[in-house]
Amino acid sequence: MALSGVRVLELAGLAPAPLCGMILADFGARVVRVDRTPRSAVATDVQGRGKRSLALDLKRPPGAAVLRRLCCQADVLIEPFRHGVMEKLGLGPEVLLQENPRLIYARLTGFGQSGQYAKSAGHDINYLALSGVLSKLGRKDENPYAPVNLLADFAGGGVLCAMGIVTALYERTKSGKGQIIDASMVEGVAYLSSFLWKSQNLGLWNRPRGENLLDSGAPFYETYKTSDGKFMAVGAIEPQFYEQLIKGLGLDSDKLPSQLSFSDWPKMKEKFASIFAQKTQAEWCSIFDGTDACVTPVLSFDEVASHQHNKQRSSFIKNDQEEISPRPAPLLSRTPAVPSFKRDPFIGEHTEEILLEYGFTKQEIAKLYSDKVIEFSEPKANL
Repeated sequence: MALSGVRVLELAGLAPAPLCGMILADFGARVVRVDRTPRSAVATDVQGRGKRSLALDLKRPPGAAVLRRLCCQADVLIEPFRHGVMEKLGLGPEVLLQENPRLIYARLTGFGQSGQYAKSAGHDINYLALSGVLSKLGRKDENPYAPVNLLADFAGGGVLCAMGIVTALYERTKSGKGQIIDASMVEGVAYLSSFLWKSQNLGLWNRPRGENLLDSGAPFYETYKTSDGKFMAVGAIEPQFYEQLIKGLGLDSDKLPSQLSFSDWPKMKEKFASIFAQKTQAEWCSIFDGTDACVTPVLSFDEVASHQHNKQRSSFIKNDQEEISPRPAPLLSRTPAVPSFKRDPFIGEHTEEILLEYGFTKQEIAKLYSDKVIEFSEPKANL
């Protein structure tokens, strides 16, 4: 795989860092999740695919020393804590990069490593708000709303941090040097919204929120309920696509207002809604499938893997516990991702295996275990 041979240490954290680590693991990196002790702590990583787990108490000097030693042989460290936490543990980048100048030290936080909010707590909705993006999300006359926690946590956080890591690894092939990645979810989601910024002068956002072309204002960029309580998604922006939408709905465009007549949009929404409500989702699919009307079914998680298009591309995979999840993307022609089909690791499941691999002796491991610096999922009797 593309990242085969890359050694990654991922300090256990919430949603964004685990996704970042899973992406790297899916594409071939050997990812070790460094979990907290005691092992009775609840595992929060549901994105542990392809990772191994080492349970280590970083708050104690011997535990911090273990991580320093691991970092000497690692290529990447993913660190999800607030600004200053790692420095207090003696594990800041100035320490670890001095010991391993090739290390990519990725710091994935909400607000970044500097600025007024650097040490403040926050969640996706807060980062989304500070980026400006949240102000664009919401229907007419309603409060802004966050689309679950996809945008800041995962897109602006986990995905862009993974991109930063791969970019830094590529640069290292030329310079031989590692570097620090300051991945702020505020800045990540703001960067994702570049189109919104760059299109300000195109007239796409001149109207209040919820009344524009792409924010639920237009009748031809909307979702509509079907007679069986399901939904269809409509995205017929271009005139030729809009014409196919109108035809599929059984309407005559000559008898309708202009597609871009803003004042008629609310009335047209009502008309479209009343027509979509007359047929089932399956019936609408039979009408629009194979056309360029840009009309597709809104699929539930229970339906998406069995949809014919997704089945033909094997877009969803099933692990050995019958859990379905999306296949890694994008597809690479020569070195595609080969995700693990095993269950996610238990906390501390691979502690001994990892430490031996990184050069610790069995005696050192036994001492760390007896001192309660490390833990095992199933402690070995001979230790």
